[in-house]
Amino acid sequence: MAKHGAFAAALVVGLLAAIPAAVESIGVCYGVNGDRLPSASEVVQLYKSNGITGMRVYNVNDNTRPEGPERQQPRPHPRHRQHTAQCPRFQRLQRGHVGQLVKANVQSQQGLAIKYIAVGNEVPNQGGNTADILPAMKNIQAALVRAGLGGIKVSTAVHSGVTQGFPPSQGTFSAAHMPPIAQYLASIDSPLLANIYPYISFKGTPSIDIKYALFTAPGTVVTDGRNSYQNLFDALIDTMYSALESAGAGSVPIVVSESGWPSAGDLDATAANARTYNQNLINHVGKGDPKKPGAIEAYIFAMFNENLKGGLETEKHFGLFNADKSPAYSINF
Repeated sequence: MAKHGAFAAALVVGLLAAIPAAVESIGVCYGVNGDRLPSASEVVQLYKSNGITGMRVYNVNDNTRPEGPERQQPRPHPRHRQHTAQCPRFQRLQRGHVGQLVKANVQSQQGLAIKYIAVGNEVPNQGGNTADILPAMKNIQAALVRAGLGGIKVSTAVHSGVTQGFPPSQGTFSAAHMPPIAQYLASIDSPLLANIYPYISFKGTPSIDIKYALFTAPGTVVTDGRNSYQNLFDALIDTMYSALESAGAGSVPIVVSESGWPSAGDLDATAANARTYNQNLINHVGKGDPKKPGAIEAYIFAMFNENLKGGLETEKHFGLFNADKSPAYSINF
C-alpha cells in the first residue's frame, strides 16, 4: 500500500524515543502523503498515548523523524539507489553513496532503536529493478557492519504476489529473484519483511468469504494436512513460509511490515470492516500462525489517512487516524 522510491531509506523503527522499552508484537506504519498532518513531535505523542511502541517510516527527514529535528535530513537521490547496488567494493562503502545513506539515515537517528532497514518496498510493483535488490542489501549490510551497526537487520519488503501455490503448504516463490534473497537473509540471520493484505486477496478472488478475510469465520475454512486455517492472514503468511522452505531458507522468520484494511473508497472498504480487521489483527498477533506458533511481529498500515496518495481511492483511507488526530474509528492497542 505504501508507494515510495524503490531504494528509499525505509526503516522499521522498533522503539520510539521516550517510550518505555517493551517486547511488543504490533506497531503502526507512519506515512506522510497527506495534507496538514501533525508535526513529528505530535505524532510521537499520539503513538505514546495509544500505547504504540513500534513504527515503520519510509523516508527519514524533518517530516518523518520521530524526534523532529530542526536540521533537514537528506533524502536519498534516485542515483544513490542504483549506486547502492553497483558499489561492490567494500573499501568504497564509507566514501561512496552507501556510506552516505547509512550516515544520513541511520547513524543520525540518535535515541531510536532501529530494528530493520528495508531495501526496496514491493519491487518492481512500486518502482525499481529486482536485479538491484540483493546487491544493494549486501552493500548496505557491509556499510552497517563497518559503521558498528551490525545489529540492525537488512531485508526487503515484499508482497504476497511473489508467492504461488495452494494450500499454504504448497507455497513457492513465483518471482525468480526471491530464492537468492531468501538464502542471503538466512546467511545473515535477518527476517523477510512481508506486506500481507487479506483485503487485496479478498477483492481479487470472489470465492473468498469476507469473514475469512476479517478473522471472523466461525470455524476452519481451509484444512492443509495437520494445519487448519480460520483466517486468510495466517494462510498468506504460511504460504510465504512454505516458499522460504522451498528456497532452502526455512530458518528465515517473517515480519509483517504492512497489513490493514481501508475504511472508505469501495463497497467493502468501510470503517466497520477496517475496525474489525485491525482490532482482530491486534488481538491475533500474539497467537502465531499454524506453521510457526508464537508471537508475530506486525505493523498496521497506516497511522493516518493520506489524501495525496494516487491509485485507487481506497489507498487514501487506510489510516487509523485523520489528519487532525481524531480517530477514523475506535481501536484499542
